[in-house]
Amino acid sequence: MHNDLEPMTLELAQQLTRAGDKICTAESCTGGLIAKTLTDLAGSSAWFDRGFITYSNQSKMDMLGVKAATLQAYGAVSQEVAAEMAAGAQLNSEAEVAIAVTGVAGPAGGSEVKPVGTVCLGFAIGERVLSEKHQFDGDRQQVRQATLHYALKRINQLLQGG
Repeated sequence: MHNDLEPMTLELAQQLTRAGDKICTAESCTGGLIAKTLTDLAGSSAWFDRGFITYSNQSKMDMLGVKAATLQAYGAVSQEVAAEMAAGAQLNSEAEVAIAVTGVAGPAGGSEVKPVGTVCLGFAIGERVLSEKHQFDGDRQQVRQATLHYALKRINQLLQGG
């Protein structure tokens, strides 16, 4: 585990353990990187429930209940889809907390409206669901790593009430 990821993962583990909660992930552009990072920590079975890798639109609908109308209206890389992914992951798991990511990691697939590096994240914590859109710089690997770092930092902030 990268040195900077370990403290964030430990903090998340401690927050979830204190609350008696579990977390799940729903990942598109990161392809399971967040779930892998969380489960790299020994003892993660106490607070990590499951991860969904939903790369295709069909898998987002089948596994997470993302609405076809939402995908059609906003596209897979949108805050609306990220929010539905997070809510769907939470609903289809034993977790109280969910992180969802969908984005354009590159090198292809970007557009003028959604250039490479555009990533939308969704967070479900209890009844609360929110989503954010970010632009990360770099190549495919850098975008995926930046998404991982941001997701862990942000979920820790949210769990602390931020």
